Amino acid sequence: MSEQTSTPTTAPGVSPAHEIQLRAVTVVDRKAPTMFAILTIGLALIVGFGSQEGDTSFRLAVPTDFFELPTVTVPSTATTWLLVLVCAALAAYSFFLLTRKQNTRLWLVVLFALAWMTGFLAWAGADATLPVVGLLAGSLAVAVPLVFGAMGGVLGERSGVVNIAIDGQLLFGAFAAAMIGSLTGSTWAGLGAAMVAGLLVAAVLGVFAISYMVDQVIVGVVLNVLIIGITSFMFSQVLAPNAATLNHPPRFERWAIPVLGDIPLVGPIFFRQTPIVYLLYIAVALVTWALYRTKWGLRVRAVGEHPKAADTVGIKVNRTRFRTILLGGAIAGMGGAFYTLVSVPQFNREMTGGAGYIALAAVIFGKWDPIRATLAALLFGFASNLQGVLSVIGSPVPSQFMLMLPYVVTIFAVAGLVGRSRAPAADGIPYRTDNH
Repeated sequence: MSEQTSTPTTAPGVSPAHEIQLRAVTVVDRKAPTMFAILTIGLALIVGFGSQEGDTSFRLAVPTDFFELPTVTVPSTATTWLLVLVCAALAAYSFFLLTRKQNTRLWLVVLFALAWMTGFLAWAGADATLPVVGLLAGSLAVAVPLVFGAMGGVLGERSGVVNIAIDGQLLFGAFAAAMIGSLTGSTWAGLGAAMVAGLLVAAVLGVFAISYMVDQVIVGVVLNVLIIGITSFMFSQVLAPNAATLNHPPRFERWAIPVLGDIPLVGPIFFRQTPIVYLLYIAVALVTWALYRTKWGLRVRAVGEHPKAADTVGIKVNRTRFRTILLGGAIAGMGGAFYTLVSVPQFNREMTGGAGYIALAAVIFGKWDPIRATLAALLFGFASNLQGVLSVIGSPVPSQFMLMLPYVVTIFAVAGLVGRSRAPAADGIPYRTDNH
């Protein structure tokens, strides 16, 4: 919910004691209730026309846990219909809030998403066992590059620079990590090279977008295409002919954190991961803390909201923007390293698959906030991983729909559930130092 209060005005000939005060106007968004209704009807149609007999089992444990949580088995059709009713009730409550001129709360969105997805899984997993730990751990793995990219996007846009080049930073980071990691035999050297690669892409973006004031969206798109061309050429001409020495990097091993890694359900998902994932936890925490709790973060947000005012108090606007996008590029480059140092121990053409654009969608869905953007990236990672899990258990969901699922979720999330949001006021607007 956003409020806009007008400035008190005084009519001609009226004393200040009789100033006209305009009341606050509450802007209510209708997207979330409408989307709740559409998704509820969609789930009802799925179970109505594709009703399946049998039970769905949700396996919640792995053998190495302190103790094993029991497998939960539920009747597929009955459980789905029950959760359809729950979704309908939540949609009705969302419409009730709309009639009261209140926006849908974040907790309501989360609860609806959990109910809808559980209902869908109960239907799709009839007569099968869904490995919940594997599904969620895999979702986190898919989401790691998205979260790193989203952090780079949040930093750039908070400082007033639209970072469309996230995909290029991820791809160039993956390329550099593979080549340097192969040459040195060190995963950490590969990770450092990926950060430098992401920083270099951000530097080019900064030179054209900040120094020469070229349209930031155009520069970002061109950079993405340029990086695809460069890495594809290098792959075919350099890496492929010398794969053993230039495209065979070592992989990060998983580090299980004692005690925490053995907690049922939570431990295998979050605390039996590779070092890059633990660095991701640190990066999200540091970016959030720095943006909202430090003088540096205040300056970054100031140049993104009102650069002229920031300049007036002595903040170097363009210098701050340049340094911030360099930092964001280095963080995004770490996400690229995940592809070649964790997921696949080699570089391939266009291996990011447009993940940078989904990371940018996570920034928008998360309303330019690090924590919300992380949650949005995790949602998109879940949707991407779900297609593989349902294919393994033999779900009746058509394979074509499963391939579409991550992008459908992205569209629905950004278009329907984000509600009214406002980007930083100076986002995408070059600042001329001679205009004040």
